[in-house]
Amino acid sequence: MNDVSKRTPRASTPLSERGCPQPQQPGNCKNDTAGMNRALEDQDHQKEFLTDKPVETYRTKILRKCHESVEMKESFFSQYAGPIEAMARDMAGRFQQGNKLLVMGNGGSLCDALHFSVEFTHPIIEKRPAFPVIPLMVDIATMTAISNDVDSSRVFVNQLRLLGQPGDMALAVSTSGKSPNLIYALEEARKRQMLTIAWAGKDGGRFPEIADYCFIVPSYSIHRIQEVHATLVHVAWDLIHIALGAEDVI
Repeated sequence: MNDVSKRTPRASTPLSERGCPQPQQPGNCKNDTAGMNRALEDQDHQKEFLTDKPVETYRTKILRKCHESVEMKESFFSQYAGPIEAMARDMAGRFQQGNKLLVMGNGGSLCDALHFSVEFTHPIIEKRPAFPVIPLMVDIATMTAISNDVDSSRVFVNQLRLLGQPGDMALAVSTSGKSPNLIYALEEARKRQMLTIAWAGKDGGRFPEIADYCFIVPSYSIHRIQEVHATLVHVAWDLIHIALGAEDVI
């Protein structure tokens, strides 16, 4: 057995000879920082030269996006003011007769549909009456059971078959109008003599074919579409109450 204690220690090779970076000397830190700053400035100048575009400040970005949102809302509501009034009066009459509204959506559109629901079930203005609205997206047990045992495209239509009655209303919210689970539900609602309402974007997808009232935001920007839908939530809710005799105070 070799005696480890008797081994001759190997001379260590200096870091400089092994190609390793040397520790910075205290006096060199300022020079290195200045060099890095110059390099970053050169990169910025190169980017500006390559893109040939002026640098846009965050303030400019914010105002541009807000302007785009306002323009899209003005375009949408100018186009659909008449149909929105007709929808509001139709829905008001059905609520007055004791019918209910079923709402549905996916992702961000689920949030818009749920927002519409809570406006009716818990009105922000105390003197305005509540109306029955059932969101089909909140029963996680039922939705996952249908997805697991049947298919995710049936999560809304199976609930609608159970809850929907002739004279009721069904609202589907989507940015594309192409979601199979919403399309199946609207088709079934029509068979059950329910009022079908659809909010969409882009080209509307299948919604124009299967909805009594279809409102399409003329944009391919998901953000602009959902911003218009969010405004439509408040406008439609308000008009429905006004159609029932409420004072226009908002």
